Amino acid sequence: MGVFVFLPLVLPLTAWPVARLAEQHLHPRSATRLLAGVAAVLAVCSTLCLALIMVVGTAQLPGNPLPDGWSDPEVRAAVPYDEIVGRAAIPALAAVAVAGVRTLWRHLRVRRRAARALAGLPGSRVAVLPDGVPYAYALPARRPGRGRIVVSTAMLDRLDSRERRALFAHERAHLTGRHHRYLLAVQLAARANPFLLPLRTATEFCTERWADEEAAQAVGDRRVTARAVGKAALITRHAPMAGPAGLAGLASFAAPGPVPRRVAALLRSGPPVRGWPPALTPAGIATLVAAAGTLASALSSVNAAVALFLVLQAATPL
Repeated sequence: MGVFVFLPLVLPLTAWPVARLAEQHLHPRSATRLLAGVAAVLAVCSTLCLALIMVVGTAQLPGNPLPDGWSDPEVRAAVPYDEIVGRAAIPALAAVAVAGVRTLWRHLRVRRRAARALAGLPGSRVAVLPDGVPYAYALPARRPGRGRIVVSTAMLDRLDSRERRALFAHERAHLTGRHHRYLLAVQLAARANPFLLPLRTATEFCTERWADEEAAQAVGDRRVTARAVGKAALITRHAPMAGPAGLAGLASFAAPGPVPRRVAALLRSGPPVRGWPPALTPAGIATLVAAAGTLASALSSVNAAVALFLVLQAATPL
């Protein structure tokens, strides 16, 4: 193990360049999948690293329920500064667990509240709520194809017919692409390791860009889609958020964030159709660095886990 057990805690830094460049040089669909996948793997490795450090570092503390053999010097030598980092890993791992549970609970609570609000309405794919607050969001379901689009009358009243088509196409793209899964994955990853916050922000932006591009293709006019996005942002700028609209876990047409960048992207030509950038470009090099960092984190975690297992197995009497 040695110092390599600490690598998964800092290797998320290797993904920072791609978090910025992917949204500029990749198709939003590819960028979303890349960033969410990298964030998920790095978060799992980081959490496993904390768990291994805690096991080794706290084995010698009085009153712990671990076998006596786990406090042998040979086991403690597997992690540098085992006592200090082991004790520090306890609150860190507890904070990760609490933050992850709270994120999951909030996500499920929002979906249940939204589902209850729509319980008395017809089971159509689009639910129009008579509300004076403008909002629109996609409410996913457990089964693909069962999700619903929720929109208020205040939002529809302020858009023309073509802009409404863009709005519905945008929300359908969120449901079809199961974007809530990517958003939940990066939210949990950012809770596990703060170094992954840039990937969460970039993924949230890329999911909106993905839906924007699908809407522009469905409507057949990028300018109409850009106008709908900009108008929805202006409409909801000073409006209070109603119910689950805008809460974490639900993709919203007027989601907060860099709306001017979304509009500017829609006013340009479409994103590159290729899945990945050429290797000898800034985006390609950043992708390779992020992939290398993710692979190194995974290998370090597996190596540390196997090494610790063998050491504990040798130290624990049969």
